[in-house]
Amino acid sequence: MQSKFLWVAVAVGVAVSAYAGLDGSYVLPVDHEAIQYSKLPSSDAVSRLQTRLAEKRTTLEYHPDFGYLPSVLKQLGVPVSSQVLVFSRTSFQASRISPKNPRALYFNDELAVGYVRGGDVLELAAADPRLGVVFYTLDQENTVAPAFKRQDSCLQCHASGSTLGVPGLVVRSVYPDRTGMPIFHAGSFVTDHRSKLEQRWGGWYVTGTHGEQRHLGNRIFRDAADAKAPDAEGLNRKTLDGLIDSGLWLEPHSDIVALMVLEHQTRMQNLITRVGWEVRMALHQAEALNKALGEPPGTMSDTLMKRINNLAEELVRHMLFTDEAPLTGPVAGTSRFAEEYLSVGPRDRRGRSLREFDLKRRLFRYPCSPLVYSAAYRNLPPVVLEHVRRRLAQVLSGQDESPAFARLSTDDRTAIREILTDTKVLARQ
Repeated sequence: MQSKFLWVAVAVGVAVSAYAGLDGSYVLPVDHEAIQYSKLPSSDAVSRLQTRLAEKRTTLEYHPDFGYLPSVLKQLGVPVSSQVLVFSRTSFQASRISPKNPRALYFNDELAVGYVRGGDVLELAAADPRLGVVFYTLDQENTVAPAFKRQDSCLQCHASGSTLGVPGLVVRSVYPDRTGMPIFHAGSFVTDHRSKLEQRWGGWYVTGTHGEQRHLGNRIFRDAADAKAPDAEGLNRKTLDGLIDSGLWLEPHSDIVALMVLEHQTRMQNLITRVGWEVRMALHQAEALNKALGEPPGTMSDTLMKRINNLAEELVRHMLFTDEAPLTGPVAGTSRFAEEYLSVGPRDRRGRSLREFDLKRRLFRYPCSPLVYSAAYRNLPPVVLEHVRRRLAQVLSGQDESPAFARLSTDDRTAIREILTDTKVLARQ
């Protein structure tokens, strides 16, 4: 019996081999039997809207200046206030993007919509509960039957080490030249809530105040050394006056708070997808071996369970912002984004929400990712959810006081536990 379990452990190790971390890790096979990314139909928000369009239960209205953008945002529940503007040429519509004509991104918890003024298509990326992020385009030509087209070719850029090896999104900070092209020898940063502000938003416009903290937004560079030179014009901007004609976009903002939320969500969603895919692949292979060895269905080796628990642990630590780069001063946006972001989502019996902002020391008042309520999280394999819930209960009750969670105060732990319990993420004790 021991030798059979050893065989299972060694074989499954191919799918769940240990490495130092998931950042920059190898790309998982999109058409593995347990995944079938290209073969299975999607069930994300965009595909659901396409079904309603095909069944003539709704329509998209065409705007003379913005095409289908306003109607798409309305139908998908994406707030206009989430607009952020990126002028680096890092999109497949790069030829139309420049510092004077930035690409606009709009997002909610489930998806992101990209718009380039004068572009041929809208770009959409939606989180499917099982597949990960699925990509679409919508032609910006006025037609009687507008239709979203799935674009798996986007995986050429959107399934890489930068997205944790699965179909996902990434916020990249570059050193753009005067045309918006990244200065490649200067390097770049993939940014999320772990990143120092001084590395963020190169090639993006940023409106909002942040005190003496520096970032790379609103600037043109000759090389990376330029980043060290003082540039007060790029910092603490409340408007984009002098940079673009902001009246040509739906909003005159590229809100710093929206950028911070987008960064958090990209890696959090990618991590949910990565953990889900890797565990499903491992369980699929384990079941095949169980059948071959005559073992009962569901038998899992200690090695496999350890790897699953390690993946779930990484999810828990990111979810609880254990490695968040601290703010050294207050941050404030310029749009309605913060209040509109807070207005949705569940609250506990005391009216508290994970979507409440801190913006003095850190992003959220209660450091736990609001994506814990997402369909992608809820559809993780049960063995992962079980471990995550157990670990959350241990950490938030104070049972686990290990250094990894030392930044969570007693008050933080208590508040997060109560919110998660009242909103049905954790069971009531």
